[in-house]
Amino acid sequence: MKNILIICEKEIKSYFASPIAYVMLTMFAVIFGFFFYNMTAFFVVRGMEAQMMGRGQPMDVNEWVIRPLLSNASVIGLFLIPMITMRLYAEEKRSGTMELLLTSPLRDIEIILGKFLAALFMYGCMIGVSALDVAALFVYGKPDWKPILVGYLGLLLQGGALIAIGTFISTTTRNQIIAGGVTFAVCLLLWVLDWVSSYEQAVWAKAIAYLSVVAVF
Repeated sequence: MKNILIICEKEIKSYFASPIAYVMLTMFAVIFGFFFYNMTAFFVVRGMEAQMMGRGQPMDVNEWVIRPLLSNASVIGLFLIPMITMRLYAEEKRSGTMELLLTSPLRDIEIILGKFLAALFMYGCMIGVSALDVAALFVYGKPDWKPILVGYLGLLLQGGALIAIGTFISTTTRNQIIAGGVTFAVCLLLWVLDWVSSYEQAVWAKAIAYLSVVAVF
C-alpha cells in the first residue's frame, strides 16, 4: 500500500507541476458554471411563470436543475478525461523513464494502481469544483441531498471506468496525442452505444446498448 501511495503522490505532483491540472480545472469550472447559471436562471423563470399562472405545486429543484446539471458534468468529463490519462504511461515511454520504473522494486499492480488513483484524484478534484456551485442551491433552496450524493457517486464511478480505459490506451503508445485521441474516440463510442436501442429491440441491440456508460449512469 505504501508503494501505491508513493506512485500516486508522484503522479499528482506531476499534474500540478505543469499547467495541465490548472487548465483542466479552469475549463471545467467555467463550462460547468455556465451550465449552472443557465439552468438555475431557467428554473427561476419557469417558477415565476408558474406562480403567475396560479400553479400552487412547487417545482422540484433536483429534477429541473441537479439532474440535467450532473448529466452535463459527465459530458464535460468525456472531453477532459483523455487529457488526464494520455500522459500516464506515454510520457514515461517518451522520456525513457519507463524502464527505470519497471526495474525498480515495485510490483506491476502497485504501479498501475498508483497511476490510476492519481488520475482518479485529478478527476475527483474537477467534479469537486462543481460541488461549490451546487452548494449555493442549499443557501437559497432546499434540494434533496441524497440524490445529489448518488449522482456524484455515479460521476466518480463513470469517470473511473473511462480513466481505466484511458490508462490502458496510454500503455500502448509513447505519443500523448495519439493516446488522448484514441481514448476520446473509445469513450465517445461507449457514450453513444445506447443509440441502437432507439430503433432496434433485438437482443444484440439491447446487449450493445447496455455497454453504454450513459445507460448505466
